[in-house]
Formats: sequence, C-alpha cells, structure tokens
Amino acid sequence: MEWSIQQIARLAGTTSRTLRHYDAIGLLSPSRIGANGYRHYDGDALVRLQRILLLRELGIGLPQIAEVLERRTSPEDALRVHLEWLRRERERTSRQIASVEATIASLEGGEQMMAEKMFDGFDHSRHREEVEQRWGADAYARGDSWWRGMKPDQKAQWQENAAQLARDWVAAAESGVAPGSPEAQDLAGRHVQWLTGIPGTPAAEPGGDVKGYVAGLADMYVADPRFGANYATAAGGTEGAEFVRDALRVYAEAHL
Repeated sequence: MEWSIQQIARLAGTTSRTLRHYDAIGLLSPSRIGANGYRHYDGDALVRLQRILLLRELGIGLPQIAEVLERRTSPEDALRVHLEWLRRERERTSRQIASVEATIASLEGGEQMMAEKMFDGFDHSRHREEVEQRWGADAYARGDSWWRGMKPDQKAQWQENAAQLARDWVAAAESGVAPGSPEAQDLAGRHVQWLTGIPGTPAAEPGGDVKGYVAGLADMYVADPRFGANYATAAGGTEGAEFVRDALRVYAEAHL
C-alpha cells in the first residue's frame, strides 16, 4: 500500500515542503516517484517518518537523527525504546495533572498545600542527557545543584515568573507589535535577565557567549515544539515562537 506526499503530510501533521526537505538531505526518500513526478511512500517509509518525528519531539537535530537512523538497530527495537520513553512521559504528565488538580482544590477549599505534592512529576533531571550533550556535564551539575538547593516556595515563585514571562510574550505577539518595538524589547530584556539567573548556562558565566547562547535558544524556540508550545498564540502554529525569536535577535544585536 502506498500514500501520496499530500496524504502523508496531512496524516503526520507536517507539510509537503518538509517531506521534500527530508528527501533532499537524505533523511527520508519516497519509495516511488511516479512518471508525473508525484512522490509516494510505502509502509517502511511511514515507519521511518514516525521515528524521525519521535526524535524531533526529543529536540534532536536532523543531522543527529540521520546518525541514529543509520545505526544497525531494527525499527522494532528502536520503536520499543521510543515507546518506553513515551510511557514515562505519559506517567510524568499524569502526575503533573494530579499535582495541579490538588493545588487547585487546596486553593479553592482554603486548605494548606502540601509542598511535596505540588512538585510531583516536575522532574527536571529527565533532560540531563540532552543538557550535557548541548552544554556539558558541568552545566547540568551546576543547574541541578541550584534547583535542588531551592526551597519549595522559591521553586514555585521561579516557575510562576517563567510562566508569567511566557504569558506576556504571547500577549505581545497577539497584540500585533513589531519584534523591535519597545514592548517587545522590554520583554527580550526580561528574558535575557531570566536566562542569566540560571547557573551553569553560558548566559550566567562571566565572559560567556551570552549573545550566541541567546541566539541559539531563540532559534530553538521555533525548531523545537517543546519550547515553541510555551509561546503558542490563539492562532496556533509557530507564530508566537517566531515573534520571540525575532525580538531576541534584535535585542542580542543591540545589547549583547
């Protein structure tokens, strides 16, 4: 059985342009190209695309995905690893939902909140391997020590500040102001100040490449759905993340 490129794009929630790009870089080739130039994909191609999309969800870049796919691992074994990760994420998300529901119930009922329950499922260490690959083991160790050294109320305040910053970004993006406007640049300044307060990152290190770090994160907000979701506007898509990226780029060029 085969599917056209339009069918696969619709089913996978991607675009024909993305699929053609995957073909151009040798990541996913169509199983057949018809005489009319139309691309068709068979079951093996669909399995490969599923693996690509799962790896993208982990924030892995396309060159690294190509390396993973070239390893001598059967699709079945590779997908079992993905499945285990998804199950852990489902369990973690379920715990977070229960934690937030309990907090809401406590607030509405005027009851005392249990700090140990408020952060159930908020395990930052799940990103350890990714952080160490991107910025080194020392960066993770310092950030981990900083986070674990916080009291529950400090963690709650930090998370609320981060959430408020994200809400302000979304509001600015939806208001129609330009990335270089005073409103957007004020947010960009707050954002950089927020980043410099996280130990272990280049933004927090004296003499560190703050500009490069901020620019790299700005691009990641658009490329990685996990980050982009924090800035999603009512219109959907990546417009909100693109607004944040563009505003941070303007700020970086002017001030960093």
